[in-house]
Amino acid sequence: MFRHQGKSRTHKHNLRIATVLSFVAGIVNVTGFLSFRELTTNVTGHFAFFVKDVAEFEVWKGAVYLLYIFCFLLGSFTSSFLIEKFRESKRLNVFVLPTGIESLILILVPVLGNLFPTENSYLIVCALLFAMGLQNSFVTKISNAVVRTTHLTGLFTDLGIEISQLFFPKNHPDQAKIRSTIRLRVFIISFFFLGGLLGGYCFSRLGLGLDTLLIGAAILVLSLFYDDLRFRLIKSHRRYKQGKAAFEN
Repeated sequence: MFRHQGKSRTHKHNLRIATVLSFVAGIVNVTGFLSFRELTTNVTGHFAFFVKDVAEFEVWKGAVYLLYIFCFLLGSFTSSFLIEKFRESKRLNVFVLPTGIESLILILVPVLGNLFPTENSYLIVCALLFAMGLQNSFVTKISNAVVRTTHLTGLFTDLGIEISQLFFPKNHPDQAKIRSTIRLRVFIISFFFLGGLLGGYCFSRLGLGLDTLLIGAAILVLSLFYDDLRFRLIKSHRRYKQGKAAFEN
């Protein structure tokens, strides 16, 4: 699900990566909000707070929200830059780089947060927004802008449009494709919700606090290992079949 790009990428690949990353985003979203009362997966709310503070002439207070927006943008830029930089490498799965960085951030945030006072909460929020910018960028590139996993506004908009198209088959004859896209949107929304539920439960009921982010990091790392193992097994199976066919001929 992390390797296939372009024409070789199928709906099933997008569905797999969407469920994993939206689940992680749900965990990060709830954990960040419960820890610092700040949004950590999108910047829409931060932009509103920034404009409010500037309008009330509290520019320095608003500058914090501007910093949050910049960190999300920087994460998106970094992810895209790394992908473009190493795209030509045949030995490297370029999407491992931003996923690995995101995993590292989700590990370091609770570790450093437990070692040092939470007076540096602004820095932690910036780190989480950077990580979500990374994720949103690489999943957008790998799926050709089909999948978005860190916020739901656009998803609900697209879902509403696509559901309405089901009522007009003459204008939109490719009903099967529309249904598969709706299924993808529903999966993303559902797993974002489930990730949020798990994050809230682990944060509050189990008392994990910021350590809840380690669950998200573990999911990302395991997904990378699973994807790599599956790729190697498929590759080995193809070589075996080719070698068998050549031997028989």
